[in-house]
Amino acid sequence: MTTTLTTIILAAGKGTRMKSAKPKVLQTLADKPLLAHVLDTCQSVNVDKTIVVYGFGGSQVKQAMQDYELTWVEQTEQLGTGHAVQVTLPELPTEGKSLILYGDVPLVSAKTLTRLKEANVEGMSMLTLTVDNPFGLGRIKRDEQGNIIAIVEQKDANEEEQGIREINSGIYCVDNTLLHKYLPNLSNHNAQQEYYLTDIVKMAVEDGIAITAIEPDYEFEIEGVNNRQQLASLERSWQAKLVEDLQVQGVQFADPSRVDIRGEVSVGQDVFVDINVVFKGKVSLGSNVTIEAGCIIKDTQIGDNVHIKPYCVFDEAQVGEEATIGPFAHLRPQSVLAKKTRLGNFVEIKKSHIGEGSKVNHLSYVGDAQLGAGVNFGAGAITCNYDGVNKHQTIVGDNAFIGTNACLVAPVNIGNTATIGAGSVITKNVEDKALAIGRGRQVQKDNYQRPEKKN
Repeated sequence: MTTTLTTIILAAGKGTRMKSAKPKVLQTLADKPLLAHVLDTCQSVNVDKTIVVYGFGGSQVKQAMQDYELTWVEQTEQLGTGHAVQVTLPELPTEGKSLILYGDVPLVSAKTLTRLKEANVEGMSMLTLTVDNPFGLGRIKRDEQGNIIAIVEQKDANEEEQGIREINSGIYCVDNTLLHKYLPNLSNHNAQQEYYLTDIVKMAVEDGIAITAIEPDYEFEIEGVNNRQQLASLERSWQAKLVEDLQVQGVQFADPSRVDIRGEVSVGQDVFVDINVVFKGKVSLGSNVTIEAGCIIKDTQIGDNVHIKPYCVFDEAQVGEEATIGPFAHLRPQSVLAKKTRLGNFVEIKKSHIGEGSKVNHLSYVGDAQLGAGVNFGAGAITCNYDGVNKHQTIVGDNAFIGTNACLVAPVNIGNTATIGAGSVITKNVEDKALAIGRGRQVQKDNYQRPEKKN
């Protein structure tokens, strides 16, 4: 019989030390709210029900997490972690197991949670870690046989207990029958006069339940966030892990510490990434891709043998094989570059398809356009796609030549192998193989006397 799995996520804290109007769980790590990290991990371990305990800024938290299917429970008073789980009892199934997690401990992995769930054999398992400096953290107290017998908080620990280096992460997997049994009996008779969730461990020991402890693969999996310094430190730890994963897949980084990954990146072989590159959303890189310094690439697919020069920005674009782009090029949403295309300095493409082997090399804007194969789009040439109200399309045929500083006023069609004279404003369709020139006539006045300033 399949056991149902519930997740209880404690997310009611204000985060005073963040000095922010946003609740702590909405602070971002790798460009994603802390709470969203936890929720995404829960989805990957096939949780049947997710209960989120909220408090400060509840409306903000609910709005930010509206795409998730959640059960919300309010904790009106902050009376400790035990109380926070206690308020979920009306929504908590009486059967199955529950993972108890925290909205400000964002990086616990799906692998670790799966191991934690599987370790719960007799009713309770927990995540612990042996650290060099356990100050301020709850200590795991064991008997001579190594069985867990208690968790002692820092303020309640005696000198001997404070020497223990195994600490409690606060993350548990507990049978729901035990939660319904133990949580109503919690007491706040302690130094902080709070209801400690750790007391359920003591109750389980008294009932003769053997509690299994496992450790995560990485220390950062149990690290919480209380201030900006901790958030920045955790960000660097997470970025180092993401970069390491890509290095294992064969990516070469000029400096692994100067790259940010704020999403998911899939790669082929022999990819090179220079300094200060930022990846956002879902990005895929083919084989033999070179990305030079300072590029920002979001939700983009890049084919094999592409060379991206410095300081380019891509957003929801597709780049074909053997393309060369940049420096300072901007691909806006729905930009599609076919294979062997070339974009140069300060070129912006928006909602356009650039055909195979076409070149847009200098200071140009191409918006709402279809460029065929082998097109030469001259320096400073643009598509005039907006009439002040609506956007219109420009279609340029194969092997057309668009002269320098030409303006193609949409809607307009330029035929195959057509030529547009430099500086022309084109407002009408141009036939195949035709030359179109639309300039003001040049006038010359000999011996022209320039105006002079009056005394």
